[in-house]
Amino acid sequence: MDNMNETTRRTFLRQSGGAGLLALMPTFGLAGSLVLDSELKVAVIGVGRQGRSILAELLKIDGVEISAICDTDEGRLASGSRRVADAKGYPDHVALLESERGLQAVFVATPTHLHRQIAEDALAAGLHVYCESPLASTAEDCLALLAAAGRSDRVFQTGMQGRSNPIYKLAHSFVRSGAIRDLVSLGAQYHKKTSWRTPASDPAREKALNWRLDPEVSMGLVGELGTQQFDVVHWFSGLYPIKVAGAGSIRLHDDGREVKDTASCMLTFEDGLQMSYEATLANSFGGQFEQIAGTMGTIKLAWTAGWLFKEADALTQGWEVYANRQQFHNEEGITLIADATQLAKQGKLKEGVGLPQPPLYYALEDFVKSVTQGAPVVCSAEEGVRAAAVGIAAGRAVAQGAEVEVDPALLRRG
Repeated sequence: MDNMNETTRRTFLRQSGGAGLLALMPTFGLAGSLVLDSELKVAVIGVGRQGRSILAELLKIDGVEISAICDTDEGRLASGSRRVADAKGYPDHVALLESERGLQAVFVATPTHLHRQIAEDALAAGLHVYCESPLASTAEDCLALLAAAGRSDRVFQTGMQGRSNPIYKLAHSFVRSGAIRDLVSLGAQYHKKTSWRTPASDPAREKALNWRLDPEVSMGLVGELGTQQFDVVHWFSGLYPIKVAGAGSIRLHDDGREVKDTASCMLTFEDGLQMSYEATLANSFGGQFEQIAGTMGTIKLAWTAGWLFKEADALTQGWEVYANRQQFHNEEGITLIADATQLAKQGKLKEGVGLPQPPLYYALEDFVKSVTQGAPVVCSAEEGVRAAAVGIAAGRAVAQGAEVEVDPALLRRG
């Protein structure tokens, strides 16, 4: 990536110079209008906050039938059932897999440390599996899931939303074609003022509901949240860090928790490239974003929006005269707008800023297309394991306040 092929770069510049917006702003089908030729019968296992979000997005896809849901918590199971009245509720995933006839696919949205057994059982039952990110929280579980997916002829997709996000796909085409040239630095953050603590009316459920605050099973902020963002960088650059240095502390939620509410880490790649990452539950400024800086420009991505900031000595392209721009302090960013050519013809470029659907929708849509149409899997078990490997190392680095090597066995390719 750092030594971008010069022929590729020249081709990119030649094609984009007078081709208008279409060459750089392709159509991604944003309307959420996927309609299946035949019914796809699915189940959602784990209907906490993320599971309920999955239910809401699946209901938008015409032809997907949510026939069953599962959760070990009665309250969450009842809440999920209210959202999908026709779905049968199960307190145990084994009972669901044994009882549901005609089931074709499952969506696993349980706590990270519970993914392995459920996904293995679903694959063994001959079902397609969408497994939320992070894929697993231990090297043992990562390798077991990788083996299980390899033995199966079913679709297995890790829920890395960036790879399906239309704005990110557009930005990916910029970066991989040489628009920002050689990489200089990488950065990302997750800022959200919240507690991560779930109230429990039953003290016996306190530990299970607040698994993210349990250092025995949780990878902390940089592991549980950062893994999604690490994967964006892996996808854009084709590179994976070899070590992570981390630190963290309690800045707001001094309620007896051991998992840090604020953390930062520095990821180092083999060629010396570095990525800074920070996450906090004590402040919301800046929200969630990834930033990829090159010698000729910088891409900033914020999940529902994205911008390209060009260096003063970067070549100006013909399509830029049509581009929508936004001012950031002293910098002007070219807004990355999917479907821009069509919107420009209609005089509606500014209306195209952002996404009409949440990022989660596009990841679920891609999985459904892989299952029903044979489309390539956007994020395989292999890539899910590599991202998890970095998340595991980052979580350990913050917990220990040390530098930790990324497990090379989990990064192995081919």
